[in-house]
Amino acid sequence: MSSYKDKKEDLVNRLKRIEGQVRGLQRMIEDDKYCADVLVQIAAVKGALNKVGKTILEKHAHGCVQNAIAIGDGDEIIEELLEVVFKFNK
Repeated sequence: MSSYKDKKEDLVNRLKRIEGQVRGLQRMIEDDKYCADVLVQIAAVKGALNKVGKTILEKHAHGCVQNAIAIGDGDEIIEELLEVVFKFNK
């Protein structure tokens, strides 16, 4: 996971904002807000999480995967990367 050290603060801040959005969603449901408004906020949270995930995935590919290939562990790391990408895109 050290491949995204340079983005760590940004990622943590994004996750804190997402945490706030999720709390807001909880309040919206507790307050019986209009369904369409809740769904729009859910889409916003999903988009924000996807952006965090894509950032980490990019750093993983350019860091961990690249390093593993350089030392000869390419097949294993590529299999792992494919598994992660498939799970991420579900």
